[in-house]
Amino acid sequence: MDGKTLARVGAIIFVSVAITATAIEMTRKEERPAARPTPVLEEAPDPLREGQRRCQQMGEAAARDSACLRIWAETRDRFLGTRTAPQRANEGR
Repeated sequence: MDGKTLARVGAIIFVSVAITATAIEMTRKEERPAARPTPVLEEAPDPLREGQRRCQQMGEAAARDSACLRIWAETRDRFLGTRTAPQRANEGR
């Protein structure tokens, strides 16, 4: 046999092995582990979150509501990780 024929036979054998391996892999069934239900964790109600929802539903009127202004200040402090000291009456006057 010459080199050209030998290369063709080698290529045919290689392709046939690749096709056979692909067919075997495609027909194999994977065993999936039994699905366990994930426990549902219920979060404790957050009064700040409920206040935020109430202020959101108020729309523009919330900008004039003292409770919403307090809730937004508390939310801002929680987000920034700061604690502000309570303001004293007549401070700086």
